Amino acid sequence: MSILGNRVPRLEDPQLLTSGGRYVDDLSTEPLLAGAAFVHYVRSTMAHAMITVDTSNAVNAVGVIAIVSAADIARIDPEFRPMPFDIPVFPKASIRPWLAVDRVRYVGEAIVAIVAESNAAAADAAEHVIVDYEPLPVVVDPEQAQLNEVLLFPELETNTLFSLARDGDLTEEDFAECDAVVQLRIVNQRVAPCPIEPRAAAAVWADGRLHYFCSSQGIHPIRDVLTRIYSIDKSKVRGVTPHVGGGFGAKATPYPEELLLPFLAKVVGRPVRWVSTRSDDMVNLGHGRAQVQYLRIGGFRDGRIHAYELRVLGDSGAYPRFGAFLPSLTKLMQTGCYRIAKQSFEAISVATNTTPVVAYRGAGRPEAAAALERAVDVFASEIGMDPAEVRRINAIEPDAFPFTTKTKATYDSGSYAESLKMALDQAGYVVLRAEQEAARSSGSRIAVGIGMSMYVEVTGSGGSPEYARVDVLPNGKVRALTGTSPHGQGHETSWAMLIHDRLGVPMQDIEIVFGDTDIVPVGGMTGGSRSLQAGGVSMYRAASVVAERAKELAADLLEAAPADIVIDAETRRLHVAGSRNHSVAWERVVQAAYAAPLTVSGHGRDLARSASALDTASGAAPSASESSVDASGADGAGAAAGAFTSVEPLGPMGFEHTWGSGFSTFPSGAHVAVVDVDLDTGMVRLRRLIAVDDAGRILNPLIAEGQIHGGLAQGVAQALMEEFRYDEDGNPLTSNFSDYSVISSAELPSFEIGHLESPTPTNELGAKGIGESGTIGSTPAVQNAVIDALSHLGVRHIDMPLTPEKVWMALQAV
Repeated sequence: MSILGNRVPRLEDPQLLTSGGRYVDDLSTEPLLAGAAFVHYVRSTMAHAMITVDTSNAVNAVGVIAIVSAADIARIDPEFRPMPFDIPVFPKASIRPWLAVDRVRYVGEAIVAIVAESNAAAADAAEHVIVDYEPLPVVVDPEQAQLNEVLLFPELETNTLFSLARDGDLTEEDFAECDAVVQLRIVNQRVAPCPIEPRAAAAVWADGRLHYFCSSQGIHPIRDVLTRIYSIDKSKVRGVTPHVGGGFGAKATPYPEELLLPFLAKVVGRPVRWVSTRSDDMVNLGHGRAQVQYLRIGGFRDGRIHAYELRVLGDSGAYPRFGAFLPSLTKLMQTGCYRIAKQSFEAISVATNTTPVVAYRGAGRPEAAAALERAVDVFASEIGMDPAEVRRINAIEPDAFPFTTKTKATYDSGSYAESLKMALDQAGYVVLRAEQEAARSSGSRIAVGIGMSMYVEVTGSGGSPEYARVDVLPNGKVRALTGTSPHGQGHETSWAMLIHDRLGVPMQDIEIVFGDTDIVPVGGMTGGSRSLQAGGVSMYRAASVVAERAKELAADLLEAAPADIVIDAETRRLHVAGSRNHSVAWERVVQAAYAAPLTVSGHGRDLARSASALDTASGAAPSASESSVDASGADGAGAAAGAFTSVEPLGPMGFEHTWGSGFSTFPSGAHVAVVDVDLDTGMVRLRRLIAVDDAGRILNPLIAEGQIHGGLAQGVAQALMEEFRYDEDGNPLTSNFSDYSVISSAELPSFEIGHLESPTPTNELGAKGIGESGTIGSTPAVQNAVIDALSHLGVRHIDMPLTPEKVWMALQAV
């Protein structure tokens, strides 16, 4: 029986729960970092000002080795891509400098770097740096920023950094046809990612090379950025990412404070280290969400939605990073799970005197679901229909896939109405509605609310390729290299399961290696829920080719045909099908491999071709034809558009594989929330949260549910608690955990999880992403539940977070 699909405990956890793992700040024992100096950044205390800097008093402070300001790094091109790809091209004038030049644009922006013998010495020296501020007008509200009365970049003559022109086939006549039309303004508030481990990095020049260590979601793209910035060959840069204590998208691309370290290491002639504090990270690790949404939705009394218009105002923060581009992903997923006849979308992203906005778990897709699922509820209320019934009526049918939406997203598979039915049945929806009505009839001061949402999201980064290598060692154990970069997702367990399934090697005998560019030659970024469907499939395919090699060797030893050989994981033997006694031990096969090494001109080329045939055998779409790939890894003309497959034989029993489908996948699901709201205090208690998620075939339910649990917690936190706030002068009001309400288990119920599997045809595992789903479905479900609890009193909408204060004020206003 295959191990795939079973609840396998995580291999990573014993180390993480005992020794705690090895993070960047634990690298004090790394020989290359011996004698490292410490870096501290002097940061702006004003949100917008012209500055002059005097470091003369700090230079002679105890322990100071060097002080660097913007003038000292002028010869370095400070531009780096604020996104993991080249589009869009933001105005050059708006790209953040590494250290502020003449002007600061948000509280926390780095002005001066101090290198000292200790963190304490560097922090003390910072007190002696004099920054003279000439205050400028401040704008923190994106709606005010779009008026261009206060300009962050005067030379641009606008605060708009990115825009999407109105697109779609919707007209005013379409709304005129509707029986009911409602409109709503929604604030999808700014939040802070808050990973347990803050940003951290270290750099040293040794043996003619740059050695760079950082807490990131992918070291290979960062290595490539460093080679470009410092004009050195890739072979001269070694990048290392050890264990990472969470990223949530905010560590997907590097920050100026990190990229400056190699320069500082060269200046002082010794290694340098930098670890951000929690307070610094709260105002410098990129924030998430931050959209104002204006929507109109119209339809008919029978529940059919006919027209949906969405305008998005994105808050980029002081400089454009990935967050400025996020409305593009909101547009892609605008119509969600529904057939909507007419649609339009437009967006702009503006600069404000706040922390730059980046990708945060879900990145644009939760924002789309939040707008649409609130829209469906207000439409259902307007026509007097149960919101569950409106969703059922408009859901895309299971036989409609592949389904191309009005916004050009091609959904691969799904069963949207079935997900909702499963969630409602599990919740006991009919009974809950009866309980709600009874509470209202009795005059109870505890109001019951039932909220729901359906979602579909995009994962897999357009089917981009990922690297894997599997080597069977002389002792029969396996060493596997992966280009993916885990930071809590369970890659080591998942990849070991895939290898065990193909080779039968015990999981404890499989070593997964990641995060070192000297060992793993190429790799991508772990984000967008892409890892299993890219890196996992590549690992599965590499292991499959090794399995074919083992079968050929066993066939020679057993005088049988390779096609008749079966790998038996229980006995660690390979035998002829139907004759388990006619077998050979795994160790004997490995010995045979090392006695007669594989050559590229022999079996290697044939096995490489057989790996490319996996596309066709699995029914994957798109697929690479058997003739499209040879052992050199070159793609031939026969490869399907967008697909990428490369196989390389390495040693006696080792193969590397790089594969990408060329297509994204589209997980979906339905969530139901049940809340109790105290009408006297506004306090909300989340009583139940039911989540039915469809991520295609599930490799390991235990890991999938862990990802869902984490996502649900973050989604509930945004709905009820978290918001990063500024005063009108741009001063952060929630810059530590005393003021910023990070959710804990005390505020959460035990989650109720259900699975529906609609396998994707784009890879042989049938797998879609699961890492972000919880944050997409839970937030609107909880928000809808709270508003549903108050709807009989006349409350129509409350913006997140639905704190007791906001709920109480809404009740006083009706």
